[in-house]
Amino acid sequence: MKKLIASIILTLGISGSAFAETFTFVVPQKPGSGTTIWTEIVLKELQRFLPEDTLKLRNFPGARDIPAVNAFQNELRFDDTIVMVSHGGNGVSFLPEDVDYNYADWESIGMMNLNIIVGKRLDADMENIIFASKSGRVPDAMGMAMLLCGPDKTIDEYTACFKEHVNWVPGFGNGGARRLAFKRGELTVDRENPAAYKKHIGPNPDAELWFHHGILQADGSHADDPNYPGYQMEILFEKKWGVAPSGPMYDAYKLVKSFRDSLQKAFWVNAGNPNAEKLQNALMEMSKDPQAIKAISKKVGNYGWIIGEAGNNQRDTLMSFITEDSLKNLIKFSNDALNIPAVYKEKLVK
Repeated sequence: MKKLIASIILTLGISGSAFAETFTFVVPQKPGSGTTIWTEIVLKELQRFLPEDTLKLRNFPGARDIPAVNAFQNELRFDDTIVMVSHGGNGVSFLPEDVDYNYADWESIGMMNLNIIVGKRLDADMENIIFASKSGRVPDAMGMAMLLCGPDKTIDEYTACFKEHVNWVPGFGNGGARRLAFKRGELTVDRENPAAYKKHIGPNPDAELWFHHGILQADGSHADDPNYPGYQMEILFEKKWGVAPSGPMYDAYKLVKSFRDSLQKAFWVNAGNPNAEKLQNALMEMSKDPQAIKAISKKVGNYGWIIGEAGNNQRDTLMSFITEDSLKNLIKFSNDALNIPAVYKEKLVK
């Protein structure tokens, strides 16, 4: 780990004195990734509200986007000019994997309260769905299982039903390959973040919206997405099955989708960072600026910002969703239905 951290510091060119007026936004993915594109869009607007400073984006990809986030926890966060850009996959990994990072040690600069949109081909056989596997897609798989299989089932029953109706296909780690496979019909269902959905699935004449996961609210509920009204998983579930979703599967789904979607695009610094207020104020100004809103909404959609203390409160709301049962059921479905190795982290349960 020490060698890895040293490598990251050297690669990013980070030192405590070299960037006195430069903020480095570390993205744990490669150039061209969804999080990189989102960060580029936002930094272009944010720079106008920090004219005396320089905002730089640095990519540091690694296995499943975890190494750079671990390095932020262990070393990088103690540099007051480093801003970590976390994404939804990090939120998912935090729950069932033995990662180093801990959101409780960080301070929120701000996060965009986003969603994930699931599309399907018009010719999709909904009894035999073909969907690309990946750990960040666990909430999508759980949402599918509930919509396809109905209420009042155990985790084992949902697992059996999911395996009956969904072909969970490995080998599509590359976004370009996955999108091409969906376009060709080799995959019949796909999902994207809002910006990527507008670019890749929305304009596809052979595809349509299936469902989305809703937007987390301050009280812990989920609201319908105003960009795609009427397609929230909970709304479609009740319309199809006559009752609202509830029970062990739904609690596990709510836990993992909330961590992924509400932390999908977020800026963090170390708790107590003296630059936090400056960055928060600039982001707040940007979020109220019509020019910035127009530029960001055009590419991402109309989604709100949660900034500063409100971001810390959002994180605390997420932590309240972690119970012994919800976490264990998430682990069980991940292992049994999706073949994604997951471990129970007792330390997360309060």
